Amino acid sequence: MTSAIQQQIVISGVGGQGVLFVTRLLAEAAMIRNLPVFTSETHGMAQRGGTVVSHLKVGDFSSPLIRRGKADGLLALKPENVAGGHGTYLKPGGWTVVNLDRPYPHVLAGPVHEVDADGLAETHGDSRAMNLILLGFALTRIGDDFFCGPDDVRAALEKRPAGKGAMRSDAPSALAAGMEAAR
Repeated sequence: MTSAIQQQIVISGVGGQGVLFVTRLLAEAAMIRNLPVFTSETHGMAQRGGTVVSHLKVGDFSSPLIRRGKADGLLALKPENVAGGHGTYLKPGGWTVVNLDRPYPHVLAGPVHEVDADGLAETHGDSRAMNLILLGFALTRIGDDFFCGPDDVRAALEKRPAGKGAMRSDAPSALAAGMEAAR
């Protein structure tokens, strides 16, 4: 990939799911690749469970916010957010990766990739790993249409501060579990 990359991704979920963590990891992965990056986030209720949406722009952009109908992709950590308005950010043909444990009606024109990231996280032994499982799934399923790959995200994880003990050391295996689910 070159610096000519232009990609806009919306990451959506609720407080406590790690929307901002995933956004930071992807921004750090872009920086590892020497790509310009913007992020912006909005919070609903300022507590666990309130809607959180972040915008990630990789490439030559002049503002951090993504306009409706312009996003290349949507990472939805909560399926209700897709139909609840965040799906409107997608451009025609834009892809969606959604955490989904049961059939859910989609009204999106582009490809929708579903993974039970919550169930895989429980199997993995840490429900907080859902966000990394979804990210690993997305990186693998979207492949070359994603501005970065799993190695870039692993490198970003390795650069994170050493805090949070087991959560940090388990992060690569959670990412790998999502990648395996996509195959």
